[in-house]
Amino acid sequence: MAGHRIVFTPSGLNGSVEEGTSVLDAARSLGVDLDTVCGGRGICGRCQVEVSTGVHAKWGMEVAEDALGPRASIETDYRGARPLVAGRRLGCAARVCGDVVIEVPAESQVHRQVVRKDLDLPAFTVDPSFTAWFVEVPEPELGDDRSLADLVRLSVRDQHGRTAPHVPLRALPMLQPAIDRGSGAVTVVVDEGDQVVAVWPGFVDVLLGVAIDIGSTTIAGHLCDLSTGEVLASAGRMNPQIRFGEDLMSRVSYVMMNPGGEAELTAAVRTAVDGLIGELVDQIESFREYVLEVVLVGNPIMHHLVLGLDPTPLGQAPFTLTTNRALVTRASDLDLTLPYARCYVAPCIAGHVGADTAAAVLAEGPHRSEVTQLLVDIGTNAEIVLGDRERVFAASSPTGPAFEGAQLSSGQRATHGSIETVRIDRDTLEPRFRAIGVDLWSDEDGFAAATGPTGPSGICGSGVIDAIAEMYLAGVIDSNGVIDGSLAERTTRVVADGRTFSYVLSEAGGNRIAITQNDVRAIQLAKAALRAGIDLLVEHAGRPEITDVRLAGAFGAHIDPLRALVLGLVPDCPVDRVRSVGNAAGTGAVQALLSRSRRTELEDAANEIVKIETATEPRFQELFVAAMGVPHSTDPTPHLAATINLPEPSASGPASGSGRPRRRARGVPA
Repeated sequence: MAGHRIVFTPSGLNGSVEEGTSVLDAARSLGVDLDTVCGGRGICGRCQVEVSTGVHAKWGMEVAEDALGPRASIETDYRGARPLVAGRRLGCAARVCGDVVIEVPAESQVHRQVVRKDLDLPAFTVDPSFTAWFVEVPEPELGDDRSLADLVRLSVRDQHGRTAPHVPLRALPMLQPAIDRGSGAVTVVVDEGDQVVAVWPGFVDVLLGVAIDIGSTTIAGHLCDLSTGEVLASAGRMNPQIRFGEDLMSRVSYVMMNPGGEAELTAAVRTAVDGLIGELVDQIESFREYVLEVVLVGNPIMHHLVLGLDPTPLGQAPFTLTTNRALVTRASDLDLTLPYARCYVAPCIAGHVGADTAAAVLAEGPHRSEVTQLLVDIGTNAEIVLGDRERVFAASSPTGPAFEGAQLSSGQRATHGSIETVRIDRDTLEPRFRAIGVDLWSDEDGFAAATGPTGPSGICGSGVIDAIAEMYLAGVIDSNGVIDGSLAERTTRVVADGRTFSYVLSEAGGNRIAITQNDVRAIQLAKAALRAGIDLLVEHAGRPEITDVRLAGAFGAHIDPLRALVLGLVPDCPVDRVRSVGNAAGTGAVQALLSRSRRTELEDAANEIVKIETATEPRFQELFVAAMGVPHSTDPTPHLAATINLPEPSASGPASGSGRPRRRARGVPA
């Protein structure tokens, strides 16, 4: 029988299966995390999947509409426990009939991705855009020529001693139903422009707002009480656009190669945002009708796609934004099922530095700082901000997906069972590690039972940073990043791997997890691109002393500050001055939601930032080469040396021939 290639996202696992193989059987054979309880009987509905049709340049595939066979009765007559979502197929019933790319939604995975976007909200003054007024509207009387709108307006004025608000056209249909249902008692919501935006029957004392950070990998949302500033609920989910490409440029390429592709990407992210809002509201057992405002932040491409704008200009120089101003629109304009809500979309800083960075700046306040602050959000594209109250610079450096575990031999995203922390004994070269979802170290009793018969599933970004930093401190790699093959005589952890060597972390359950020479090089390339971008900003700022380093984002929140300095991710400084600040973009978005003054501050700060384009900087290449070394080929590290014993630098010089930076000269945006 004919064989067909099948690719599963977001895992990237792929292989060849025979014609007529069920998607569930294919997933099982390839080790894909696809849930099922009923054993493929079409009862539980847990194995729902989506087909991603069109051209997929990343996989070198074109997926036809009939890549899966027609729906059988098990699907057409499905009455299972979970509703079959429109456009999805049951993995146990769908049969492979051609080359196909299958997305496994988060809810169909046994071990769903850990969405690490926590919120650390500082104290600030709540200054909301909406106020609610409970009034009793008098019954109209014969001969009284006042309209229903007048009665509501004047009730607010007379019963609360304030000016009478204006009732716009969109609020007029709300009046009679609310008054009837509330027997004349209603809650009138007025915005900062003195416009009535909602009229609800009876007494309502909770006004809700949602702040959402749309990342390329994850979407994080926070539901807030607009009156008190309390964060009532938080949730996150995977960005479904991943099925169109793991990184931003893959998604831009998808739009370029598939007419109408931008509409697909826009629909995907809007649906995810709308679903996330519903999840947040459900957490507090409230209703969508009480959500009055949504604040959205994201990188430039996510910003454009959620607005329904063409992202392709951001895929090539000069990376021109369609708009860099803040936008306010009705929630319904963005396909959000929020009848009374509006959306505030924060401004981007430049074509490669987005609204998420603007929100992070608001949260961390380099523009308010007396000392030079370095704020870095590390991801597929690293956003870098450097400055103080006098002047702030920003840039982005295309680090690639290695920091998120992609393109590494045992790399994976931060999922259950992936190694996230590593320590290596300096004498024995034996490793010990911890995995996500397991509280024990690998050398403690009970770890093997906790991780199951297959052991750890892989290693995530923070684990890779830890591992390579520890390999350097233990002498397994030198300052050029070369694994010392002579150590194979001393430990079984260093093994030959073709013409190079690898360091083995685990072989539990026959699943080898190792750091290869290529893995080390990939991390060196990524960190050199990041560090070169930082060093460019330092030069533009006049080489100030950096004493405040903040690592933001889902990845930055889990990097060990000492290991970050050992690897040379950031310039040398006292270790206690390097700290993780979590989801700073989400924190800034919440502040912009709850405070009009903070929102104005965000817009002013974004407008004043000096933008540096790394692709046009002649020094970038030189700085990149110097940053390939561990911790750095040329910069001294006195603070780090005072904290931990460092190996002697390699005598062979910097690792200048190990690769080239991912510059954007060929049209790769940040």
